[in-house]
Amino acid sequence: MTVTAKQVKALRDRTGAGMMDCKKALVEAEGNEEKALDIIQKKGLAKVAKKAGAIAAEGVCHAYIHGGGRIGVLLELNCQTDFVARNEEFKQFAEELAMHIASEAPEYVRDDEITPEIIARREDVFRGQLAEEAKQTGKERPPQAIAKIVEGKLAKWKRTCCLLNQEFIMSDEKKTIAQAQDELSAKIGEKVSVRRFTRYSLGEGIEKKVNDLAADVAATIAEG
Repeated sequence: MTVTAKQVKALRDRTGAGMMDCKKALVEAEGNEEKALDIIQKKGLAKVAKKAGAIAAEGVCHAYIHGGGRIGVLLELNCQTDFVARNEEFKQFAEELAMHIASEAPEYVRDDEITPEIIARREDVFRGQLAEEAKQTGKERPPQAIAKIVEGKLAKWKRTCCLLNQEFIMSDEKKTIAQAQDELSAKIGEKVSVRRFTRYSLGEGIEKKVNDLAADVAATIAEG
């Protein structure tokens, strides 16, 4: 298995582990970065892994307003010390995260926040879509195929609705928010984690009145 220097560097940036350790993990994982990350964490080689159980109770509550006041984000980003909370890179990450949230509108921070009830509802929706498709085409899929497709759709949905799974729009590289968070943790030597966020959109949930001009004119004429 050939592992490129770019792959090794990407894994090192995420974990802070040594170059040779990263290369060995990638070879063992046959080039799969996520599996290599698991290998490094299991072996206790990653700085990020060592920080995973640390308590991160410091940090910032960062507010961001976009579009002339039409979208607002309040984000809590945690670290372990108030010294890091004042770090410019940490504060910049908070700002960029808030901008990302304003743009991409995630619903959750991470997968484990999604309740079994919500997952069951999403699965029902996906099964309903497949059933409707079968009606339209007249082609029925076997149960095993349906289960596999639903599983794939659910995984894709989690990538779009969970912040840590989303691709970070503020980065030139194709990396997820989780990867960017891990890289910052490795770089500054402290656990960095998104705890929670709230996104507001002006008028969201308010049903706006739509005036039918033609109907209003007709009613006025009838009254006259």
